[in-house]
Amino acid sequence: MRVERLGRDKIRVFLTFDDLVERGIEKEDMWRDIPRVHELFNDMMEQAYEELGFEVSGPVAVEVFALPAQGMVVVVTRGRPKDHEWMDDQDEELYELEVTLEESDQVVFQFDDLEAIVQAAHRTLPMTESGMGRVYMYEGRYYLALDNECGTSAFDDFIAVLSEYGQTTTTTEAVLIEYGTTVFAEDGLVNLVRYFPA
Repeated sequence: MRVERLGRDKIRVFLTFDDLVERGIEKEDMWRDIPRVHELFNDMMEQAYEELGFEVSGPVAVEVFALPAQGMVVVVTRGRPKDHEWMDDQDEELYELEVTLEESDQVVFQFDDLEAIVQAAHRTLPMTESGMGRVYMYEGRYYLALDNECGTSAFDDFIAVLSEYGQTTTTTEAVLIEYGTTVFAEDGLVNLVRYFPA
């Protein structure tokens, strides 16, 4: 489980499939109101408090993004607490969860710099028969948007290698197209290898 802050009232939690399996949770359980999911949420909030000082009570919006081969990304946005909530120590912290789930066959990887995405392309291109992916630059980072084009088990291996160089992100391709710069609109891996030889 990895936690990062997105803003004053928003955090992002990356859950691997191992995190879910350890707790006996299936992907489909994430939008069910069951004790195991509540325990997972409490664990996430505890880690967010310990690592980021992020504390929640009251209304919380939870967005769950299921990523192929990678697990899930959970974005938690807290509502503004009313003044009396800070004053009343008798109240237990209660979460009012509003959960939405999105699932996609597409995955977007974020890379810190050009060298990282080029190295990833050289490692992964031989694993696929297609050029795969679109490459974007946005806010100083590089992004590779991928569709599952090579079958489930092969895609899992492919994603595992990419994870050595970058990380999945909840930034959507629509955001990258609108606000970023399109580097390669198609055949991203092929073009990275072609223009940046090892």
